Amino acid sequence: MKKTLADALEARGYSTLTAVQEAVTAPETIGQDLLVSAQTGSGKTIGFGLAIAPGLLDDEDVFARADAPLALVIAPTRELALQVKRELEWLFAGAGAVLASTVGGMDMRDERRALARGTHIVVATPGRLRDHIMRGSIDLSALRAVVLDEADEMLDLGFREDLEFILESAPADRQTLLFSATVPAAIAKLAKSYQKDALRITATSGASQHADIDYRALRVSARDGENAIINVLRYYEAPNAIVFCNTRAMVNRLTTRLSNRGFSVVALSGELSQSERTHALQAMRDGRARVCVATDVAARGIDLPNLELVIHAELPTNQDTLLHRSGRTGRAGRKGVSAMIVPPAARKKAERLLGWAKLRADWANAPSAEEVTAKDEERMLANPDWLEPVSESDEPTVTKISETFTPEQIAAAYLRLFRERHSAPEDLSDANEAVKPRAPFGPSVWFSLPGGRSTGAEPRRVLPMLCKMGDISRDDIGAIRIQQDASLIELREGALQGFLAAIGPDMTVEDGAKLSRLSAPPKLDRAPQRAKPGPAKDRKPRHVPRDEAPVTAPQSAPTPSPAAPKAGTTKPVEWNDAPNPKFKKPKGGPKKPHRKAANPAADAMAAGAAEPWKPRKSGAGKPKHAGSKDGAPRGPKPPAGKPSSKKNRARSDASGPSGKPTGAPGKPKGGSGKPAGAQGRPKGASSPSNRLTKPGGAPRRGKP
Repeated sequence: MKKTLADALEARGYSTLTAVQEAVTAPETIGQDLLVSAQTGSGKTIGFGLAIAPGLLDDEDVFARADAPLALVIAPTRELALQVKRELEWLFAGAGAVLASTVGGMDMRDERRALARGTHIVVATPGRLRDHIMRGSIDLSALRAVVLDEADEMLDLGFREDLEFILESAPADRQTLLFSATVPAAIAKLAKSYQKDALRITATSGASQHADIDYRALRVSARDGENAIINVLRYYEAPNAIVFCNTRAMVNRLTTRLSNRGFSVVALSGELSQSERTHALQAMRDGRARVCVATDVAARGIDLPNLELVIHAELPTNQDTLLHRSGRTGRAGRKGVSAMIVPPAARKKAERLLGWAKLRADWANAPSAEEVTAKDEERMLANPDWLEPVSESDEPTVTKISETFTPEQIAAAYLRLFRERHSAPEDLSDANEAVKPRAPFGPSVWFSLPGGRSTGAEPRRVLPMLCKMGDISRDDIGAIRIQQDASLIELREGALQGFLAAIGPDMTVEDGAKLSRLSAPPKLDRAPQRAKPGPAKDRKPRHVPRDEAPVTAPQSAPTPSPAAPKAGTTKPVEWNDAPNPKFKKPKGGPKKPHRKAANPAADAMAAGAAEPWKPRKSGAGKPKHAGSKDGAPRGPKPPAGKPSSKKNRARSDASGPSGKPTGAPGKPKGGSGKPAGAQGRPKGASSPSNRLTKPGGAPRRGKP
């Protein structure tokens, strides 16, 4: 081991190395690729720092001038990357190492400037490091070592492509170290692809997994989950505690609940910005916050001092997550507690998780309010302040208090002040008590109250009003049925006399509404169902029995719907009977008759006199030149390169070779002798009505 590193460890208080640190610093591991599996909290960060030091320093004890990076350390989350950077900074401080970080959420311009000034070790997250490589802001040509910390978590988070890109961009003669709590098949495949003759080091065993952590499985009723978390925090009063949730919504909810109860709490989830997450962790380290409510990804790999309690507010999804959560405590030889909140529905899941992780937990009920109070008294009496001598500055005040008040008054005042500084515990129901089914309601009477759905009446408003006015409990009221114009209430017959006495002879309740007793149970009508979304024709019709179906007159056979348009054709425009304001008829004057296009073939077919259709031969019946109606040849084609438009086509149809009108004097454009009204639009002009099509119908060609 290098002298500078040994001095740093000694100054930090390291007298001996952990098992994983001794394994990776053995002489046979120098310069070799390593695949290391070790439990969380075993000192992996210092371990891989010591493992890469010989390759970075060579025969020297200090680094040369910083230039291109010599080592890369890749971590899955920003918090873990910054934590690794802090650990390596004090480890390599004596060697003069320059470290830089490239993590998401930070200013990329500052990171580029730090890389340009020169660095020895870069700690990064996969996504941001890949961005720097693609932008050319980091030079990997001098790289000697690459470390993947928490490799299994990076694969779970979907960083496989980023890791493969980074490893392929690094020099081939590098040293590659993979550190992970577990080694699943995906990690083994990654190691086989990007490591050369890697040494497999296992520094954990299933039998002694998390030996410094006391696992507790706490049974709670289904409705006391959050109350049990409050009692667990109060029972242990740990300097630092983490409460793990599965979703961000649960993090926000639980953070608000604990804050309202007086806990100094911070949240840690993926929806927070990098600045907010950094401030939250710093508050935990400074002691300004004692409880951190976090999700799995946000709290991955973080190391907080004096973290003695981990609470699983919601059970994790697999045993690996359970180990990573619990591994936040019991680190580096310290003791810790991992408490699982287990409602009745999650009992089997908790047993499976513990079995898969090869852990043994003590099953018990969550701490009750009495147990928390007893624990408070024990801590209060064990406080060393009782044994401290009275200082000279405090002696006059102490003498005055003891002369003014009795010992009982002083003790009571101290107890009240002590309890004010601590949140009161919650009363929990018995977790082992089965839910009792509700007893039969028994004989009852019915009352009617004016006002129903039409006035916005609701059972949640009627129930407390009747309990207050009638001096009864909610168990004395059975069904409450809100009808259209009245609210019907069922009352237990045993509570009838007291109810009538409290209401009074006039039977008046709030707002002057009067109750009326019904002689028999009412016949209830069903509430109207909400209309389902979508057009009525798309909804499935309600089944009507044959004997209840209405009798209707026979109808003619329905007209077959037209075939749907083929793929690639123009979608028909939905028909609108409203007049189009763009096409207004001129005011005044006679209306122009609309000429219907002649179609002798269609008329003959309708009359039944036409012959069956036969395909004509190519070119048969087709004139070589189609001139205008008066026999004059068509006008010249538009110039080459100029797109043909409707205006050009209309001008070409109505003019001869010279561009002048071809019709006789006095005749309208178009060449025919018919007036403009009968002629219609010029040949080639487009009619807006020809572009509109009714759904399922043929194009509209004019007014009927």
